[in-house]
Amino acid sequence: MNSFNSKGGFFPDEVVVDILSRLPIKSLFRTKCVCKLWYKLVSEKYFTKLYNELSIKNPMVLVEITEPSSDLRSRLVLVDNLRGVSEFSLDFIKDRVKIRASCNGLLCCSSIPDKGVYYICNPMTKEYKLLPKSRERPVTRFYPDDEATLVGLACNVFTLKYSVVLAGYHRSFGHRPERTFVCKVFDSDSNKWRKFVTLQDDRFTHMNRNQVVFINSALHWLTASCSCVLVLDLNFETWRKILLPNEVGSGSGNRIYLLESEGRLSVIQISDVWMSIWVMEDYENEVWNMVDRVSLRCIRGMVPGIFPISQRGEFVFLATHKQVLVYQLKNRIWMEMYSVSNGASLPLWFSAHAFRSTIFSC
Repeated sequence: MNSFNSKGGFFPDEVVVDILSRLPIKSLFRTKCVCKLWYKLVSEKYFTKLYNELSIKNPMVLVEITEPSSDLRSRLVLVDNLRGVSEFSLDFIKDRVKIRASCNGLLCCSSIPDKGVYYICNPMTKEYKLLPKSRERPVTRFYPDDEATLVGLACNVFTLKYSVVLAGYHRSFGHRPERTFVCKVFDSDSNKWRKFVTLQDDRFTHMNRNQVVFINSALHWLTASCSCVLVLDLNFETWRKILLPNEVGSGSGNRIYLLESEGRLSVIQISDVWMSIWVMEDYENEVWNMVDRVSLRCIRGMVPGIFPISQRGEFVFLATHKQVLVYQLKNRIWMEMYSVSNGASLPLWFSAHAFRSTIFSC
């Protein structure tokens, strides 16, 4: 069957599908009302797969902005290299929440008034799910304030399944945290939590915890010392470590960041005048390759507060205290994509997340 166009001709269904798969989700849902055929095409599993395959090739930045001296919910700004800047909120979740992790179109949010309450949502489709509480007795406590040290979200856009990971150090009442590392994993298939316990000595800063990368069925965090990457294999529920490139230095003046680039692990090092980018070419053998070295002289004044958030082969998104920048690797051009018009209570990089717009149900 073919689709009738406005000029009296016909488009093959394949052409219509290809066009629709490149629309923003909000516009895409409106097309379902055009005709029964379009509704059918957009509802097919094949279309969802195609849409998500195209979407994950366009990484974006999602910034959660809290206005100073305001009790209102924070607003979200989506910075898209192709479509510009748009604004929305998480008001459809009937709770005040903060974003803890982002992966392939889904967000893991924690309740602000109720500790230990977590949600999974797709801000593009406004679907959300309240995660069930674990049935086991809380014989352990996370540190500090019963909050998980690490929060990870793993979303597979091909199987449309996801996992949520909460991990933290055991702390007996009235004592400092121990080396015992408690990990709880929620599985969307079973709708249940499972727990396993290991020993772990690594520490994490706030930003090391915030930047978590999901590739190869594993979640990756950069340790506070920037000496290695801590990896949780979700298939085998085991922790291991990946060494950083030998050239990466965590000495004075160097800052290290962990990102994902087109399905591969990436490390960015920023010094006073250089931004160096490595990509892991061989995951099994842990082989890194430096892909670019970028001069920062033209943005020298922003360098102390700059923070890489998201990237792909052609560009890198970075956040400063008040701006979101994009650097085009091919053209060697810096562009400002977004700037805060008034004072925000926190720097933008403090609450910026890599994001993709996908059709992914909770």
